[in-house]
Amino acid sequence: MFLEIFLDNFLELLRTVRICEVKTNYIAMLLEQETLLIALLYLVLSGLYLLIIPGLVYFYLKTRWYVVSSFERAFMYFLVFFFFPGMLLLSPFLNFRPKRRA
Repeated sequence: MFLEIFLDNFLELLRTVRICEVKTNYIAMLLEQETLLIALLYLVLSGLYLLIIPGLVYFYLKTRWYVVSSFERAFMYFLVFFFFPGMLLLSPFLNFRPKRRA
């Protein structure tokens, strides 16, 4: 916040003094790229937290549910607790009920 205000004031000062118009455009372009990079980082991390990792947790639970030790079951409960928002988001689309007996 403080850095953005400082840089905006500094850019305005450079524009009014006309010291170096090219450098101010370059700094503004770098700030725009940094903002896009941060937005992309937030998008990737939220996608990982809400979609990718909970999907992997669902697959892990499905494959290991009936053969786990007590420690691994506690770890599974931790994963469900930690990624609960993503698992809640994916739950209407996944069906892991046991198959019917023949």
